[in-house]
Amino acid sequence: MEKWPAQERGATIFIQQDNAKTHAAVDDPVFCELASADGFDIRLMCQPPNSPDLNILDLGFFASLQSVYQKTSPKGVADIVQKVEEAYNNYSPNISNRIFLTHQSCMREIMRLNGSQHYPIPHLKKAALERKGILPISLTCDAEIVMQAVQYANE
Repeated sequence: MEKWPAQERGATIFIQQDNAKTHAAVDDPVFCELASADGFDIRLMCQPPNSPDLNILDLGFFASLQSVYQKTSPKGVADIVQKVEEAYNNYSPNISNRIFLTHQSCMREIMRLNGSQHYPIPHLKKAALERKGILPISLTCDAEIVMQAVQYANE
């Protein structure tokens, strides 16, 4: 909270978590009390169950951190914690952008296939686009795909 921009205090902040049993319930009274302190409005929400392609953490964030971490040879718990923190602190926003683009392409495919998750993850050649300086920060979705998905959801 101390690092959150002061001008955004009071705006709703959503923290999305997966459905692991070890996470706090979205209505946990202790969390809710702490999350509303000092003018904050922080809320927990859970992702849809059984959707690894829709989970940013599963889709790439943990794997990316793990690949950086595994390049080191930690010795003991304190060293492991230090190496994970270093990997996190040195984590490139460019990698996050790539993961979110993959996430968006998966959402597009799921809509195109009327909710099915049986598809190959689209390869967008992100590294090549990034080298050329033309990697987008978001993808578009054809209106036809969106309309088809809305129609399917309403049936």
